Amino acid sequence: AGSLVLAVHFYGSARAAPLIPSTALGALLLLLSALLAYSGIRRSLRNASLFVSLCLTISVFWCGYGVVFILGGQGVLNTTGDSRNALVPGLVTLTLALLIVAVVGFLCREVIPAVIASAVSLASAHEVAMHYSTAFGSSAVACNYMIVCLVGGYFALGRILYFLTKEKIALPGTDLAKKKTPEQIQSTSGSVNHFAVTGLILNMLSASVFGCRLLGVTGKLFVGQVPWLWAAGVYQVGVCVLSFRAMDVLMATFFGFTSILKFAGGYCLLYPIWQPEEPSFPTPFLVVFSILFAVLALFLTLKSPVDGLYLLFYVAYCIALACRPKGFFEGGPQGMDVAIFVASALMTLIHLYDVKASAKIPTGKGAVKALLARSSFLKLREGADLHAPYLGYSKYGDAEVLGYACSVLASFAVMMTGDPQAPLATVVIPWVVVAGGILKLLCGSVAFARGKTLESSAFILYAVMWIIWGLTRYGGLYGTTRSFHAVVGIIAFMLFNGFIVFCTLFLNTAWFFYSLTFLLIAVSFLLDAIHALPAGYDIAATLVFGLVSFYCFLSALFSSVFEGSCLPMGRPIVQLSGVGGGKTKCLHLPARKASSVKRIADILKNGGTCGIPTDTVYVLVAACNRPDAVEKAHRSKRQAQDRPMSLWISSLKQLEPAKHLLTPILWDFMEAAWPSPISLVVPRGEWVDFLGMKDSAKYVGTPQSVAIRIPDCSVTTHLIDLVGPIVVTSANPTGEADTTHHNQVYAKLGDKVDAVLCDGPSPENVASTVVDCTKIDSGNIGFFRVGIIPKSQVKLILILFLFP
Repeated sequence: AGSLVLAVHFYGSARAAPLIPSTALGALLLLLSALLAYSGIRRSLRNASLFVSLCLTISVFWCGYGVVFILGGQGVLNTTGDSRNALVPGLVTLTLALLIVAVVGFLCREVIPAVIASAVSLASAHEVAMHYSTAFGSSAVACNYMIVCLVGGYFALGRILYFLTKEKIALPGTDLAKKKTPEQIQSTSGSVNHFAVTGLILNMLSASVFGCRLLGVTGKLFVGQVPWLWAAGVYQVGVCVLSFRAMDVLMATFFGFTSILKFAGGYCLLYPIWQPEEPSFPTPFLVVFSILFAVLALFLTLKSPVDGLYLLFYVAYCIALACRPKGFFEGGPQGMDVAIFVASALMTLIHLYDVKASAKIPTGKGAVKALLARSSFLKLREGADLHAPYLGYSKYGDAEVLGYACSVLASFAVMMTGDPQAPLATVVIPWVVVAGGILKLLCGSVAFARGKTLESSAFILYAVMWIIWGLTRYGGLYGTTRSFHAVVGIIAFMLFNGFIVFCTLFLNTAWFFYSLTFLLIAVSFLLDAIHALPAGYDIAATLVFGLVSFYCFLSALFSSVFEGSCLPMGRPIVQLSGVGGGKTKCLHLPARKASSVKRIADILKNGGTCGIPTDTVYVLVAACNRPDAVEKAHRSKRQAQDRPMSLWISSLKQLEPAKHLLTPILWDFMEAAWPSPISLVVPRGEWVDFLGMKDSAKYVGTPQSVAIRIPDCSVTTHLIDLVGPIVVTSANPTGEADTTHHNQVYAKLGDKVDAVLCDGPSPENVASTVVDCTKIDSGNIGFFRVGIIPKSQVKLILILFLFP
């Protein structure tokens, strides 16, 4: 659809009045770019294909392209050559990027994506030539886009037939569910980041804007090139999130860093709006940025030496920016942009080819791994639990590395006092708002998804503070005057942060100092708001906070790459009994994986106790044939005598050996009532001895009766199939409320159980209904507890059973 719109546009470009107005064309391209990005991301969740890189690359191009058309339609690009200077950097990048995609596609026999990529690449190359020579007409560009329309229509028809015929008919080249080689299956099962290619192409795009100026391809840097930089920045933040989803913490952090540079570059090109002179850059910040890039490059080299060497280009880039007061506008940084463009193109080829092809381009991964294998001090983190979250299942890697780095960047950025009369003359806002604000909000969201509630709350609070204060102080919002309202707002933030400082006493030492030193920065904001800031206090406060943040950054990096605690975060200053035990002693396994259920079953068979989800609330279980485990569960729970443990089975077949010891009417009622959240209290008898509990049977039921049920939960019944009958009690100390989330199991019993099977919130917040069946032979039942199943429904089951 997008190619058809562009084909119509270029066919009618020779007319006096265009067929599609520029503003309308830009709006259409923005809409189509969003749809294309959505389709690429959705497809990536199922299969790592060249299709993903193609969709996201064209999407970001159409996003920037559309905004440039809108600017042209609104008269912003009204000078001769403005349209060419605005469009060419993006077109050059798209031409080379899609040429790489096309080459890899043909080599890997993905013909349709390769044909589309090559056609769009040729169209972009023709458009670049058209801007520099009248010998090239717009019809050639339109013809290339028509090829994309035809091939895209064929692909769409093939997919429609594929779904309508229930996968029976697949046109050649349209079947995306291809069989993978064993090598590809092994590579996709690990933490392979398939979005790195898109991130590298975005680096090419931003470098092209400044590199084209140095090489004379474009005549100037101006507002018309901002769409490319900010489109690349927005998409780079998206790639950062998707990289966390791919469990690639180091590359996600790198893409977060580069997004800051993209937003800063676009911000600098907007300077003519508020001042005639080019803005200056804060040197201390850029030196610190280069140090962060260097440290990240060192750690990334341990995983992939080629990627680590690539990051050194950005180390040199930040140094070049620090050495030139006008930053992006001078030849040194622009020369590094050219180098980054070339290096990004080569890295794109390597990553894309290694993802698709069975024969890999060597990047030195095995050599570093073999070298570290000889070391007894440093051991790389590997295996299935590499990115396991603290509390349960998470789709994202740990974002704390990026969160601490953003704190470092924001703190050193605000060390620049600036000129109150010209607050925008120094480039500070992008570093504070993007690094300290937007990316820190992202890190807080990821931390929350991983069960780190306190850390996420702190990240989000600090992000809001950086955004508000950065815009207020460095955006010229209050100039030379001060306001009582600003003071009230800062005091409110300080109160919130005081609560966070108190909570971190129970977390670890590093987090306590991290939150405490941020309080010093909030005090400097307060003193500045009331005109009482001592000379040098703000610099000292930000320096202390920056150094503490840098230590946390290094500690998080070591934790994400190496086993053990090379740079520990420290123990809690105040240790509460029963809090945090699960972090070091208790396994947390996602319930949605069959391998996790099997692992829980093995723990139970070996005499362990576990917390598991059910059809109601979370419960604590032990295997009946392990008397030691039953006794351990009783001690862990601090079970009261008036609340005995119960028995669960997965089917009545597990009671077949003892069927003759149960009355026929009770047996038939159990068949009618189960599986369900109904526990039946039945008379105790010799049938209990068949379960193998021996002396621990005294902890189950009372001397006269035992509660038993079959849960209506596939995970639980599958576990019981693997283990056999289990002893069950609620996963909370006696007298406390039922646990309705695996986080609560950690908080209450984290240091007393061997594992927790995590499934998020319970489907119900109410426990099972407990029915007294000790007198069912006379047709009477009673109720010890009315839970999720009401009395009327239980009685209806009994009536239908007695009078069918």
